[in-house]
Amino acid sequence: MSVIPAGDRAAARKGQQSGKQQQGTGFVLLLVLLFVAAVVTALPDDDGEGGADCTARKVTSWTADEGTTGEFARYGNDAARDDDWSGGDGTHSVRLPDGRVLWLFSDTYLGRVNPPPNLAGQPHPWRDENTPLLRNSGVVMSAAGRLEQTLPAPLFPDPAAGQWRWPVAAKVEARTPGASERVVRVLLWTRETGTGPWIFGVPLATEVATLSLPDLRVESIARVSDQSAVADPARRVLYGTSTVDQDGYTYVFGGSDEQATARPTSAAHLARVPDGRLAEPAAWEYWDGTGWDTRDRQARPVLGDGGKKGVGSAFTVVRDGSTWVLLTMAAGTEGLTTVTSYWACSPSGPWYGPAKAFVPPLPDDSAARQDAAAYNPQAHPALSGRGGELVLSYDVNWLDPTPRVGQSHITRNVDLYRPRFVRLKLGPAD
Repeated sequence: MSVIPAGDRAAARKGQQSGKQQQGTGFVLLLVLLFVAAVVTALPDDDGEGGADCTARKVTSWTADEGTTGEFARYGNDAARDDDWSGGDGTHSVRLPDGRVLWLFSDTYLGRVNPPPNLAGQPHPWRDENTPLLRNSGVVMSAAGRLEQTLPAPLFPDPAAGQWRWPVAAKVEARTPGASERVVRVLLWTRETGTGPWIFGVPLATEVATLSLPDLRVESIARVSDQSAVADPARRVLYGTSTVDQDGYTYVFGGSDEQATARPTSAAHLARVPDGRLAEPAAWEYWDGTGWDTRDRQARPVLGDGGKKGVGSAFTVVRDGSTWVLLTMAAGTEGLTTVTSYWACSPSGPWYGPAKAFVPPLPDDSAARQDAAAYNPQAHPALSGRGGELVLSYDVNWLDPTPRVGQSHITRNVDLYRPRFVRLKLGPAD
């Protein structure tokens, strides 16, 4: 019921500390390396590199966004309807042309939330243990920032028995290149039931759904990268955890599922698609380590060494000026307790880091517990912009499977399965 892989769960308890970077010796060698690094950073290329004004960036400050967090609590706790959103994870968003914001969720609870019963040990709003859990949902926010509607759920139907779709990044683009009509493209992760380390599903494919505007009706779903023939599920790559538009392309970031096995971090991968062609499999190109290839099997990581450098199960990428910034849970170093960041002058890297960003605050009753976890940090440009701040969400879940008073923790306290928000400021790295 969450997107936390088994490797993340183990990392959350280990709390390993980062090792120190090795320092070079030799004054002349140091000068040469600094000169080469400066030249490489200053030279732009055709892959979206920043150029001379690309500089090292990191999170310099953050504050809890109680307003946005509270809006989801208000909407989720509203008992007026029995078929609307009350909790979910896998939080993504996209601003629509009319000013509304479409929020997309993976595993979702619908239905009524009960007020606190004023019983010892249960001071929070709660939902019935039999509340239905669906694989995905869509919630619409007004241009004024008020959540108003849950779309008929699940928004994206299961492709087959034992399989399901999790929505990830979305964008508004022309229906076809150059057309005036706009549609919403939603990237989907297709997974199927698994066992052992794949308790959260075996990765199968990346798909793209097309939604009409303004009614947000699902028109079609196209499979753009089928990974089912890759023998090792840990090496399968699903794309769409984050997208960034630059110079006529949509850069689509994805990741492997290596954390579900023995490795503490997963690898980040990169694809690109010309504007208006996100739903065309033939238009996709994949970074192969030196350039772009139309074959997804040739894809090579842009970040990740299987150890202390790498990404969590989901991550987000933004541009700050000419610098690319990646934010992820520091699963390989400090477990699911800390958001860390990398920066680069090109989406294909090299990526520098990690730098510690912040420790996400958890709901009140779990702040001191090791069994609560934050995961899936996601940037929301639709809400960002005030004073140069970046709005970032993160999901919250409970890792301890032991129920209490006949209920799981995320039904006893609905705050444990809802997104929370912070506002970040990015600035020069040390």
